[in-house]
Amino acid sequence: MTLEKIKNYLLVQKSSTLEFPFGEEVMVFKVMNRMFALLSWQKSPLSLNLKCDPDEAIVLREVFEAVIPGYHQNKKHWNTIILDGSIPEKQIFEMVDNSYELVVKGLKKADREKLKDA
Repeated sequence: MTLEKIKNYLLVQKSSTLEFPFGEEVMVFKVMNRMFALLSWQKSPLSLNLKCDPDEAIVLREVFEAVIPGYHQNKKHWNTIILDGSIPEKQIFEMVDNSYELVVKGLKKADREKLKDA
């Protein structure tokens, strides 16, 4: 998967923003000021940290060698996906969608309402 393809998909999420709070090496994608993805874009292959349901995180790690516990994240709730071509794009996009939805679900009700109206 190319940098542009994954970056564009992350930014197409409703009210998604891109920031660099940890330096130029890591793109941080947020919704309502909460992180849902971190993309290490200067590495080869690219790596992507995504929030994940703890039970699903374990299953994904067992199914895909390119899914490991979240690097520099809470390993129970985050996975790192190595974008080496071994995982189908559709599966990666589903993981992005799930991460985004988990973060939105954790927002305050008022923020979820603002997001609906955005």
